Amino acid sequence: MEMTAAIAALAALAQPSRLAVFRLLVRAGPGGLAAGEIARAVGLPPATLSFHLSQLSGAGLVLSHREGRSIIYAPAIDGIGELMRFLTEECCQGRPELCGGGFAALEEDGPNEPARHRSC
Repeated sequence: MEMTAAIAALAALAQPSRLAVFRLLVRAGPGGLAAGEIARAVGLPPATLSFHLSQLSGAGLVLSHREGRSIIYAPAIDGIGELMRFLTEECCQGRPELCGGGFAALEEDGPNEPARHRSC
């Protein structure tokens, strides 16, 4: 991941409503949630939610697809993994195994491989 992409992803998360939406989608997992469910869960009007989802999507953190009349939003597992690897690639002087299980697990995929989402 390039630094500009990492900055865009972090900037997208640096807002309370977007962070709440992102965390909700991560909890929901790859199956995602319909826009209406997200709006109800975080208490945002549809237009405001649409703006926030657009920001998260543009940053590579959220994916969407249509199912019938609904748009389903889900975490972009590869984008999240790339961001986590970028943030931790030099953890413990380039030895992530010293930093504990979470960081070392990110390295198992290799620096050029998409991350696998282990919690879903």
